[in-house]
Amino acid sequence: MDALFSTLSVQEDDKIVEIPLSQLRPNPYQPRKTFDEEAIRELADSIREHGVIQPIIVREALRGYEIIAGERRFRASQLVGKETIPAVVRTYTDQQVMEIALIENVQREDLNAIEVAAAYQSIMTQFSLTQEELAQKVGKSRSHIANFLRLLSLPDEIKEHVSRGTLSMGHARALAGVKDDAKKKELARQAVKYGWNVRELEQAVQNLAQAAKPRAKQKPAKRDPYLEEAERWLREKFRTTVKIKAGRDKGKIELSYFGKDDLERLLEMLKALA
Repeated sequence: MDALFSTLSVQEDDKIVEIPLSQLRPNPYQPRKTFDEEAIRELADSIREHGVIQPIIVREALRGYEIIAGERRFRASQLVGKETIPAVVRTYTDQQVMEIALIENVQREDLNAIEVAAAYQSIMTQFSLTQEELAQKVGKSRSHIANFLRLLSLPDEIKEHVSRGTLSMGHARALAGVKDDAKKKELARQAVKYGWNVRELEQAVQNLAQAAKPRAKQKPAKRDPYLEEAERWLREKFRTTVKIKAGRDKGKIELSYFGKDDLERLLEMLKALA
């Protein structure tokens, strides 16, 4: 990675040429989808006064040149109406171009989390890399790569919040752990509406998980065999449903009857026992 990036700095023996802006096109592997317009205007003001101090890096393409590093300088030069820009022409493979664009932006923290995740996925797919191989190329841990890739499974609504900065990478990671998309989106809306920090959102996710856990069914207490035998004897004796309910100090016996005649039958039997 260090060797690759050393080629992005202008060397003493480099040949700097003036290339017409009309012959330049942005890096097709540029992971950054949005540019800070205010920052571009500020850079344009500097270029208007001092010119482009640091040449951009390009490679030859089928038609003209592709920008490898320096798209902000290119855009700012367009803004002030310049016709040419100083550049150094180098030779790179597609994979090197993609890696440079990604690493340059990540190191400068120019990308939001969703753009980083999409760029990681794009490189892995384009060049059949594993997470471990990509981690080595960009100088990150495998878990770092995995955490970003998980963000791509989030609903578009949440990814939009992350792209706009209304939700952070920490918020997104907390939401990625929720299985139900509808619940993810509802939690995201609440986090934005109430300005929850990451810890508050994590607590809300935890509360949701606890509420969703099925309550353990209580196993019925094992009954005293003596009481079961007593119930059986009373059922046979009175020919009706009998329940014996045991308590710590006292219990009770319940006899069921079905209609007035059945009640009178039971009463006669009880009187006979008195």
